[in-house]
Amino acid sequence: MNGLTLVTLKRPVFSRAAARMAAVTLAGLCLYAPLAANAALFDDDEARRAILELRQKVEANRLVGEGADRRLVDELQRANEEHVQTRRSLLELQNQIEVLRAEIARMRGANEQLAREVAEMQRRQKDMAQGVDDRLKQFEPGKVSVDGREFNAQPSEKRDYEAALAMFRKGEFPAAQVAFVDFIKRNPASGYNPSALFWLGNAQYATRDYKEAVINFKSLISQAPDHMRSPEAALSIANCQVELKDTRAARKTLEDLVKAYPQSEAAVAAKDRLTKLK
Repeated sequence: MNGLTLVTLKRPVFSRAAARMAAVTLAGLCLYAPLAANAALFDDDEARRAILELRQKVEANRLVGEGADRRLVDELQRANEEHVQTRRSLLELQNQIEVLRAEIARMRGANEQLAREVAEMQRRQKDMAQGVDDRLKQFEPGKVSVDGREFNAQPSEKRDYEAALAMFRKGEFPAAQVAFVDFIKRNPASGYNPSALFWLGNAQYATRDYKEAVINFKSLISQAPDHMRSPEAALSIANCQVELKDTRAARKTLEDLVKAYPQSEAAVAAKDRLTKLK
């Protein structure tokens, strides 16, 4: 039946115990066959279910991964945009810094220029003030010292006296006479007058105007008997009298000089001159 060849075997001889064992075994096999089939069917369902769950997990992980990738891409893009914006901000800030530096440099240059201009202005003001002071001093009296005497004199007095004295020292005796006479007339109360009279008399002596010289030397002694030039003026009077051939008057002048100014060098010269006068 069904292509199977039936083989007729000789029936073995079993004992009663063996027959009983065989029957039990056959019954067990009949019971196991359906259970084995059910077990195989159960294992297939579980496997399919497990595969489905695994696929679902893989798909879920894939979706999660894709989402993570998208988030990562978004984060990277956002970070890149922020980086670009930061660089742009830094460039703008750098440009602003350069502009500020240029402005500071310009202001520093302007300040230095202003400082130079202020310094120059101050220097000019100082020069102007000095110039004004100098011009004012030309009109303000100041203390001077001449022939051991100190007194206040106008700048014009000092200027004119020194100009006349410069002429005398150059040997310009006529011009010096004119200058000293003019000085005395314009400054009758000047502290320079005793010295002016002394040099005027000497200028006149140099031009052999002995009489006028005697008058001016006597004026000096009369105005300032304690002046340091008075002993010399007395000796000069005696010299003029000698030149005028008035020996008696010259001797009298020399004797008075020795009495009035015994400690002076002029007195020593007067004593010597007295021994030589006849």
